[in-house]
Amino acid sequence: MPKTSAIERNKKRIRLVAKFAKQRGDLKATLANPAISDTEFFAAQKKLAKLPKNSSKIRIRNRCSLSGRPRGFIGQFGVSRITFRELALAGKIPGVTKSSW
Repeated sequence: MPKTSAIERNKKRIRLVAKFAKQRGDLKATLANPAISDTEFFAAQKKLAKLPKNSSKIRIRNRCSLSGRPRGFIGQFGVSRITFRELALAGKIPGVTKSSW
């Protein structure tokens, strides 16, 4: 089981991303616009740099929704490989069967 602080830190990042998504998107669109002047570009760049680092979407870590494990994450199901195997063998994931050949 991972540290509770790591899980809570990731939840905080998710909240920050949601809070600053519109503002960050507007600034990114301004920076991508080739028609703006240099002063507007640098002003937008400064505003973007002043936003919290954790408000960037790339800082979110995929974690298992049940155990919180950060490694071996299966995105389609939202759980780690270990939890996925336990749920699949228990028959709790519809359409997933153990294969043998």
